[in-house]
Amino acid sequence: MRFRRHMELEHGLRQIDIAPLIDMVFQLLIFFMLTSSFVVQPGIKINLPKAVTSEVVKYENIEIVVSGENVVYLNGRVITLAELKNLFKQMPTRKQSIMIKADRRASLGRVVEIWDMCREAGVSQINIATNQE
Repeated sequence: MRFRRHMELEHGLRQIDIAPLIDMVFQLLIFFMLTSSFVVQPGIKINLPKAVTSEVVKYENIEIVVSGENVVYLNGRVITLAELKNLFKQMPTRKQSIMIKADRRASLGRVVEIWDMCREAGVSQINIATNQE
């Protein structure tokens, strides 16, 4: 009398049960997701003003940030107004858009000064970042 179990071993397994393997892979995935450390990008903390009529801009090429202490950053790097003016003069194309992100406590005079530099350099697309209400 031949039992079915012995016949499977002699002729090889016809089907492999992968359910335990999938369970183990999911457990490893959850383990690594929970134990991994996420890298947080350092940034400049600013409080943008609110505007009802603001529009969403899909893209920006150059980002200028004015902090609450009137420190100017260009793409995350501290820059003086003289360096910023020279950069605008050396820009090859005037079709680049500029996004000005000014803190709520930043001096309006500083923002207007940067805006004026952009216009003087011939940049046509200048945007000011706000939060929508």
